[in-house]
Amino acid sequence: MLRNAPKFFECAKRIVEITEDCILVAHNSNFDYRILKTEFDRLGFAFKRKTLCTVELSQELIPGLESYSLGKLVRTLGIPMSDRHRASGDAMATLKLFKLLLSKDVKKTIIKSAIRVEQKSILTPNLKSIIEELPSSTGVYYIHNQRSEIIYIGKSRNIKKRINQHFTGKNPKSKKIRALVHSVSYEKTGSELMALLKENEEIKKNKPPLNHALKRDKFSHGLYSFQEDDGYKHLKLERIKAKDNYITTFINHDSGRSFLNKATETYGLCQKLVGISNSKSSCFNYEIEQCDGACVKKESSESYNKKVDAFISKYSYENKNMILTDKGRNVDEKSVFVIENGVFIGMGYVDLNYQILNKDVLLSLITPITENRDSKHIIHSFMRKHKNLKIIELEA
Repeated sequence: MLRNAPKFFECAKRIVEITEDCILVAHNSNFDYRILKTEFDRLGFAFKRKTLCTVELSQELIPGLESYSLGKLVRTLGIPMSDRHRASGDAMATLKLFKLLLSKDVKKTIIKSAIRVEQKSILTPNLKSIIEELPSSTGVYYIHNQRSEIIYIGKSRNIKKRINQHFTGKNPKSKKIRALVHSVSYEKTGSELMALLKENEEIKKNKPPLNHALKRDKFSHGLYSFQEDDGYKHLKLERIKAKDNYITTFINHDSGRSFLNKATETYGLCQKLVGISNSKSSCFNYEIEQCDGACVKKESSESYNKKVDAFISKYSYENKNMILTDKGRNVDEKSVFVIENGVFIGMGYVDLNYQILNKDVLLSLITPITENRDSKHIIHSFMRKHKNLKIIELEA
C-alpha cells in the first residue's frame, strides 16, 4: 500500500487547503496533530490548527466506561465499523462517534467553542450569506452574537426557511435577532420529535436571552380518568394542576374536545361518560345507534371499561417500558426515545443494522434527560398526532 503512495510534500498543499479555517477532530488528537506538525516543520511550513479530541470529549460526556480506545468505544456504543486500523475505517468511526458526542452535548460547549474559533470579524454579517449556508432540513438552530454566546434557540422542519423568517420578520423578536446575530449554527435531527425535545431541553440548559424562559401555559388542559360507584370509567377534560395524573394533554379546551369527539367514534365510547354530552338520560349517539348504551347501563361496565382501557393504553405511557422510534438524520439510522417505568429518560440515534433492544448499549447511546412537565407534554402530543410513530414495548 505504501510503495506507490504519494510522499508527504506531494499532498502537503492539499492538506493546508482542506484544513484552512477548520478544527481538526481526531481520537487522541494530540498524536495526529503532532505528526502533521512534524512533517510540516520538515518542509519549513508553520502548520497551526485548532483541535478537538474525541477521547477527552467521550470522557466528559460518557463517563464511567472501562476504556476509551476507539475500538472499545465503538463496540460499547454500537457504532458499526469496518477496516479497523485503516484510515477510512477509523475516520468514519471517529466521525460517527463525534456526531454522537455532539447530540449528547446539551450545554453546546462544543458548538460555542467552534464558533469562537471560526470568528474572523466583528462586522455585522451579511444575513443573506448566513442563510445560503443553512440546510432545508429538520433540526435545531442556534443564533450567536459577536461573543459566540447563544442568544436564541429554535427548531424547525426547514431550518433555512425559519431563519429567513427571523431575518425578514417585522415583530420585536425578529428585530432583536437581526440587531445581534453574528452567526448561526445548527444540528440536523431528522425527527421533528427529537427537534422539539432538544429545543425544550437546551433552552432550559442555556437560557438564551431571546427565548421565553418557561412554556408552562403551552399545554393548559389534560384528560383524566376516574371510576364512579357504578363501576363505569369516565373521562374528563379539565385544566391541568400541579402533579396531575393525566392521560394526555392539549394546548386548550377546544383541542381536547375535538380529540375526544374522534376518540369516542374510534373506540365506541359513550358521549355522556367522556363529558361531551350533559344529557340526564341517554346520549345522542345511543339514540342513533352509535353507542352501545353505557349511558343507560345497557352495556356492562366490564365491556365498556375494556374500551376505555384500550384508549388509555394507546395515548398514555404511564408505568410502561417502551421505545419510540422515528426518522434519523440519514437513511442508515433512526432516532429513539426511551421510556422506563413511565418516565422519559433520554433519546439518541441507533444504526438501522444494530439491535436496539440491548438495554445496556441503548442506555450508553442516548442522551440522558430528566423528564419535566414540558417534555412529557411534547411526547404525549406527538404520540397522539403522529400515527406512524413506531412504539416498541419492553418487558419490565
